[in-house]
Amino acid sequence: MELRQLRHFIALAEERSVTAAARRELIVQSGLSNSLQSLERELGTELYIRGTRPVRLTATGEALVGPAREALRAAETARRAVQETRDVLVGRLRLGIALSAQYLVPFAAYLGEFLRDHPGVDVRMRGTAALDMLDMVENGELDCAIGPALEQRGRLRLTSLASEPLALTCRSDHELARRDHVTVADLDGERFVDVPPGWTARLLCDALFAGAGITRRIVAEAGDWEVLLEMIAAGAGIGFTPVGLQYKVLTDPDTPLRHVQVDGAQLDRHLYLILPPHAETSPAAAAFATGMLAQHSSERDGNHLIQARDEGYRPS
Repeated sequence: MELRQLRHFIALAEERSVTAAARRELIVQSGLSNSLQSLERELGTELYIRGTRPVRLTATGEALVGPAREALRAAETARRAVQETRDVLVGRLRLGIALSAQYLVPFAAYLGEFLRDHPGVDVRMRGTAALDMLDMVENGELDCAIGPALEQRGRLRLTSLASEPLALTCRSDHELARRDHVTVADLDGERFVDVPPGWTARLLCDALFAGAGITRRIVAEAGDWEVLLEMIAAGAGIGFTPVGLQYKVLTDPDTPLRHVQVDGAQLDRHLYLILPPHAETSPAAAAFATGMLAQHSSERDGNHLIQARDEGYRPS
């Protein structure tokens, strides 16, 4: 059994497509298929069901996923141990990203500095729902992530980076927009546009309405905040959105959107740097985290100083 075969198998298990797995591994589709067939012959069993879309693993294939990942992680640890003796950081950083958080946590700038300092590292970014991102860091599919979370998760290390409130957003000609504030009960029967299940904002809103005993009608879901705001602007419904989003539909002087205060609804989205336990953190992830946190802390302290001076105060 070769590590190359296990890597090809994990690519298939995660991509659920022979074509996508081959593209990810930078080989032709027939080469990946031959590698998988060779692995199946060695194990004496089929690992996936041919002809299904997306590809479905057999029971033995599902059982192999965990051990295969462990074997690849062990091989990567051994490779890194050799590289570290040469004092050169190389390899790959798989980073989960909440793309809408760029204005709160400028990760593009952090990544740019990291890549300049470590030209031997390649970065692969992936944007996905908050719960999926946590799962992927926990099971080793991602090396680290910058994104929202509601609470501590298992053995993961969460470092707070920023937070922002969610506000009820609606068109200025909506009846609710004519009020200075509303209650959760006032929202009963309204049509909502929301992000998909698994997103932090969706979890917060679902909990709010469940606590109030209100069944909410969600008429549309959008996995992109800009699209969601455009749908609210088009009159599809109302929704809760982060107040600091910088999309034109919200920041334009002639925007048709308005934020409305909801009494008793304290919905805050918290952003974290998410890392696995120390023993499972790759050198690339550790170096990125160290540099990013130092830069983020410096920028945050600088912003506080500027704000204090603007308000006429002097730092102690």
